Amino acid sequence: MRVLALVAGLAGAVALSQFPEFSQQYLQRLGGQADALTAVATAFDASAIAAGLTREAALNNLSAGTFQVAHQADMRETLARADRVGSDLALLRAASPLERLALPQRFRDVETLQATWADFRPAVPVTADGMISAGIGFLLGYGLMVGLIALILAPFRRRAFG
Repeated sequence: MRVLALVAGLAGAVALSQFPEFSQQYLQRLGGQADALTAVATAFDASAIAAGLTREAALNNLSAGTFQVAHQADMRETLARADRVGSDLALLRAASPLERLALPQRFRDVETLQATWADFRPAVPVTADGMISAGIGFLLGYGLMVGLIALILAPFRRRAFG
C-alpha cells in the first residue's frame, strides 16, 4: 500500500511540476487572444461612435434581419469574451506561477486552454516554481491515495469491542 501511495505521490509530482510552464504558455496565448479581441471591440466602438451611437445602441441596431440578429449575438459574445479574457489576463499576469495554482477558475477560456494543451510538451522542471509545484503534487497524490486506501479498507478492519 505504501508503494501505491508513493507511486501516486510521484505521479502527482510529475503532473503538477508541469503547471508553471503550462500556465505560462496559456498566459502567452491568452495575451494574444486579448489583443485580437480588443482590436475587434475597439473597431466596433469606433464605428458606433462615428455613427453617433453607444456600444449598446449599436448592438441594438443589429436586429433588423436574420443576418443582423446573428451578427448582434456574435458581437455580444465577442465583446463579453473580450471582457472576460482581459480580466483573467490581468489577474494571471499579476500572479506568480505558484499563485496561479490557486486560480484554476481563471483558466476558463476554453478555446485558449485547448490550443495550449494541444501544443504543450512536458519538460523537466528546473525552476523553483516547478520544484515547489512538484512537491505540492507529490503531497496531494500521496495524500489522496492514502486517504482512498484507508476509505476502501475501513470496513475490513477489526474493531475493538469493549
